[in-house]
Amino acid sequence: MRVEYINPFVEAAFNVLKEVLNTDVKRGDLFLKSTNMAIQGVAALVGLAGDVEGRVLFDMTKESALFVVSAMNGEDFTAMDDMAKATIQELANMITAQAVTKLHDLGFKFDLTPPALFTGDNMEVSSNLGKEVEALIVPMQLGPGGKNGKIEINVVIRERS
Repeated sequence: MRVEYINPFVEAAFNVLKEVLNTDVKRGDLFLKSTNMAIQGVAALVGLAGDVEGRVLFDMTKESALFVVSAMNGEDFTAMDDMAKATIQELANMITAQAVTKLHDLGFKFDLTPPALFTGDNMEVSSNLGKEVEALIVPMQLGPGGKNGKIEINVVIRERS
């Protein structure tokens, strides 16, 4: 996976989270995971197609999701209702759109699917992009010392052959 694809997602996630959550956001160390992996409880999935194919997954616990939703809406949310789900999807849209705009400016051409949202326990996401493709995980800690949880931005991209 080329670094040119990853940096715009890292930058966009940091910038958007810092702006909309109005709290400290700290990027953790990047790491690789299998593309077949368990999700933490709430995940927004955006597909990529065009010069590249893949997906971006915004993965978080329910508690982290409720913190994000509460901060973005300026009111306390205690359940993942329709408004909360729409807010997480909008966050995924904001981050992905900013990243894709940067990638288009660099000459890469591809389209996005609307974010799909998954919530629940004991779920796994898998990819059919081949065993040689791994997911790059970019953890974003929310709040001082990560007290409000984290969001893992999970990026899987490969160039079309």
